[in-house]
Amino acid sequence: MKFLIINGPNLNLLGQREPGIYGEENYTALCGRLRAFASAHQSTAECFQSNHEGAIIDAIHAAQGNYDAIIMNPGAFTHYSYAILDALKAVRIPCIEVHISNVHQREEFRHRSVTAPACVGQICGLGLYGYEAAMRYFLCMSN
Repeated sequence: MKFLIINGPNLNLLGQREPGIYGEENYTALCGRLRAFASAHQSTAECFQSNHEGAIIDAIHAAQGNYDAIIMNPGAFTHYSYAILDALKAVRIPCIEVHISNVHQREEFRHRSVTAPACVGQICGLGLYGYEAAMRYFLCMSN
């Protein structure tokens, strides 16, 4: 399988930003970990991160025909980006939404995702393992 891993605003600051919530592993290490996991399962993973909504939408559009699955942590866009929701609905690529923290244990505004309705499922609160869990799901479903 070919995975596109999309990360939204502030995820480039993993390891620096609120390590008590998001952990101490940095973004480069996360991407290396996901590429290694994919490779161990005869798959590939490409990581894309942007702090800009339009760039994320462009990446989703460009994924059509190039990837088998999207794993996305939209960051704060989760809670208000109807444009990302529409982009996910516009492509025929299954997506799982991932959140490092358990968003339901945090501020009230984080409890609702406007992007999740376009996704196969949502994983939250499992730390960085949530990305691998999403990949495992797609790998199991492809067999």
